[in-house]
Amino acid sequence: MMRGVLPECPKAAGPLPDSQAFAGILTRSPGMRQVFSYCRCVARSQEPVLVTGETGTGKELLAQALHRLSGNPGPFVAVNLAGLDDSAFSDTLFGHVRGAFTGAASARAGLISQAEGGTLFLDEIGELNHASQIKLLRVLQERDYLPLGSDTRKKAQVKLVAATNRDIHVLRDRGLFREDFYYRIRTHHVRLPPLRERREDLPLLMEIFAAQAAHHFCKPTPGIAPEVYARLAGHRFPGNVRELRAMLFDAVARAADTLRPEHFAEFLDPTRIPPAAPSSRPLSFAEMLRNLAILPPLRQAADALVTEALLRANGSHRAAAALLGFTRQALEKRLTRRMRARPPSPESD
Repeated sequence: MMRGVLPECPKAAGPLPDSQAFAGILTRSPGMRQVFSYCRCVARSQEPVLVTGETGTGKELLAQALHRLSGNPGPFVAVNLAGLDDSAFSDTLFGHVRGAFTGAASARAGLISQAEGGTLFLDEIGELNHASQIKLLRVLQERDYLPLGSDTRKKAQVKLVAATNRDIHVLRDRGLFREDFYYRIRTHHVRLPPLRERREDLPLLMEIFAAQAAHHFCKPTPGIAPEVYARLAGHRFPGNVRELRAMLFDAVARAADTLRPEHFAEFLDPTRIPPAAPSSRPLSFAEMLRNLAILPPLRQAADALVTEALLRANGSHRAAAALLGFTRQALEKRLTRRMRARPPSPESD
């Protein structure tokens, strides 16, 4: 089970009838399906939902899906809290009445009021200072707030979804998150896995982004050379899906027809990676072969490569075939032959 994701709701068994809510999130990952199922469980809850994940994993897209699943008739309103001091935070969320401060010539409705009956998405919640945390905690507990300069409390009739790319446990342990605020804001918690934990999505995402980029540049959709999949499968993707999209758009702009590794050199430039110590340099394939006292039979070596590719592709036949440089159909035929030819015991090899 992924950290931060609760057990699957019993009603979520089988295909998701409302999977259209997640149409903006492109995936075939079982881990992401578990995230979707949990979101269905908590979408109608009026308790806050905290979405955590690295930059580029699609936290706002998931917040929009939660809003669609909630059935609330009001709008989806988003705000990035990074860089807001306490005064700006209060004015942005709560609004003010006329004359509340110098320059307040007219009243202003805050975002809580604007999102009434809907969802307020608070991005970068990890950047919120303690004074602002206390004010937001009041909203979460009492479901009301005071516009600046007003003596009349207003009801907060809104679903709150917050997000951060920082580790909330570390924030709490370092005292950056108040203990009471921490437990209140994460009533429901969804962790979005990084792209390196869902590599089976790489072929799907690459093809879709390549098609989008081709349409953007008014070009035919290019093919993708198998070695491109192999190169990208080993990339860590610190920028996740957002980084992959940027890669494909840049590569399609450069390529005439087929996307090749050289079209991704700007992103996969080895000079950007600190060189390893000479003693820790990975051996080349030829060097590894030379270190073997006895060469394995060709079929055994091929089976080992197929097994390793499937492990790296998290079981996805399509991604494993791309890593090996041939089609999914060819891989599946090889796997079928291997199953039929498998001896009853290791001693028969």
